[in-house]
Amino acid sequence: MAKIPSISLFFLLCNLCLSMASLNNEGNALLSFKQSITEDPEGCLSNWNSSDETPWFLSELRHVNLRSNKLHGTLPVELFQANGIQSLVLYGNSFTGSVPNEIGKLKNLQILDLSQNFLNGSLPVSLMQCTRLRILDLSQNNFTNSLPIGFGSSLNFLETLDLSYNKFNGSIPMDIGNLSSLQGTVDFSHNLFSGSIPPSLGNLPEKVYIDLTYNNLSGSIPQNGALMNRGPTAFIGNPGLCGPPLKNPCSSETPGASSPSSFPFFPDNYPPGSSEGNGNKFDKGGLSKSTLVAIIIGDIVGICLIGLLFSYCYSRFCTHRNGKKADQSNYGFEKGEKGRKDCLCFQKGESENVSEHIEQFDLVPLDSQVTFDLDELLKASAFVLGKSGIGIVYKVVLEDGLTLAVRRLGEGGSQRLKEFQTEVEAIGRLRHPNVVSLRAYYWSVDEKLLIYDYIPNGNLASAVHGKPGTTSFTPLPWSARFGIMKGIAKGLVYLHEYSPKKYVHGNLKTNSILLGHDMTPKISNFGLARLVNIAGGSPTVQSSHIAEEKSQEKQLKSATSEASTFSSSMSTYYQAPEALKVIKPSQKWDVYSYGVILLEMITGRLPIVQVGASEMDLVQWIQLCIEEKKPLSDVIDPSLAPDDDADEEIIAVLKIALACVQNSPERRPAMRHVCDALSKLAVTPN
Repeated sequence: MAKIPSISLFFLLCNLCLSMASLNNEGNALLSFKQSITEDPEGCLSNWNSSDETPWFLSELRHVNLRSNKLHGTLPVELFQANGIQSLVLYGNSFTGSVPNEIGKLKNLQILDLSQNFLNGSLPVSLMQCTRLRILDLSQNNFTNSLPIGFGSSLNFLETLDLSYNKFNGSIPMDIGNLSSLQGTVDFSHNLFSGSIPPSLGNLPEKVYIDLTYNNLSGSIPQNGALMNRGPTAFIGNPGLCGPPLKNPCSSETPGASSPSSFPFFPDNYPPGSSEGNGNKFDKGGLSKSTLVAIIIGDIVGICLIGLLFSYCYSRFCTHRNGKKADQSNYGFEKGEKGRKDCLCFQKGESENVSEHIEQFDLVPLDSQVTFDLDELLKASAFVLGKSGIGIVYKVVLEDGLTLAVRRLGEGGSQRLKEFQTEVEAIGRLRHPNVVSLRAYYWSVDEKLLIYDYIPNGNLASAVHGKPGTTSFTPLPWSARFGIMKGIAKGLVYLHEYSPKKYVHGNLKTNSILLGHDMTPKISNFGLARLVNIAGGSPTVQSSHIAEEKSQEKQLKSATSEASTFSSSMSTYYQAPEALKVIKPSQKWDVYSYGVILLEMITGRLPIVQVGASEMDLVQWIQLCIEEKKPLSDVIDPSLAPDDDADEEIIAVLKIALACVQNSPERRPAMRHVCDALSKLAVTPN
């Protein structure tokens, strides 16, 4: 196949003229294009010759897709003479120079993707004439200077905007907030934008995630619209920014950072007309200053009386009620009733948030579809699925047949209930097809349980390498592996960019990817490290409330021991190199781990590879294979060898994996870029 997979599409969209003569200007342009292509092993362009008269009409061209080739040089001006072009996709080449002013002639252009090239210079103002643009991706180039005037007011139909990894500078245009059709992520990251964040950015649709990381922005962060309730990850790498959600407070000199005074300021002549008559009264029967003072004093006295009433009520009734309840243990765990306090004077209303009025020793549902209670959970059959440093996991089957996964987190940490509640309820709000859903939790001094959906088809490690102790298994075909790869990427994009706290998983590996029906991947174990830290202590195997038969435990002991050993010994090989040095987790850690998972699924090898008498991690082994120019058949999983039609897709995914495992975190792509790259690959069905 030619190294230019989209050239056939280019050819089919051109009309063929049969008259014989010399080439006209359009033909010369195409012939020049042919001559710039250094590799065409299958002769796709062999019938392009100078003896034909304009066999291809550029004026009829609609879609140009020359992505992921080795094209270089400047963008040909002749290309922009084809006024009918609707999509121009040139990403993944080596084009240099600037974008010609002639681009403004493409009035019908809807998709412009010039990402992953070496283009530089300013964006031409004429680009603003392409008013039908829906997708504009200029990421990973060397563009400089400010964005053109009218950027936000001219491109009203823009749905996707990615300017990341360039050298754009100057202020972010004030009219960007006019782009009301934007979706997904608006990416300004890794540039040199300066000045303050325009409040108009808040006018963008609220579901849009705005990435401003690693620029030179300064001042306070506006708290309006799409900018409200954003985590700090959207703003990191801008030392001059201050105010929420960052921990860096704004000084009084920071523009827009002055806090409102405690009391409103009234000018001497407010309201109008008050200067007539008695100067110490408001006009037309208003309250005098002495009356206002009396009201304020009355309020203070009232507050004091309420405080005294509260103190009396608490000491009179609460102590009595707690003493009375000391002998009761009808519900929940017996040990959990110690120290329980409930004041009759201030019972919580039904309209309050679930987490505020649920008793701390009861099962707390995080989903309206949860219909079981603690009693049903404790009566259910339970089987040990596995154990690790972050708890024991049980498969629990309720009487009505509903199957759940229950994780025990250990004992202690009773003084941190509120902290645990906040963290677990944030995780409970996450809902995505490729993320395991947390349905409920339980807290007491002696027990902390997390109740998840049960995922039936085991984990990815077993699907790729076989279950511990088994001698044979059916390997996954390439199409199934590719579907799993895409699903994991989508789940990570959700956790990184659309979850309430912009999560970093931090411990991603093949045995934390569970496989549901139709082998749909589900990311599990996110947020657990923090919950274990809050819960305190490591869980024990025995439980007085969720008990397994000793015979069952003996049968499972070998398998769980092997799985635990795999988990602990292999985990370090999924970790990014900087993870051992940097305390604060980064989303680029997950990108690295994801790259290792891709390599594992392509090669069928564990993250640690035996080479002769020595061992090396999978990333080093792949790099060694590339240096030694080993054939693809020596690298990929032998079970994929008969699948020759998939070689091209496997190579493309291998390139993505290698980008993910770059030593430098700055050179690793964001997961949304990885997800986009995978989505553009068309995998051959088996």
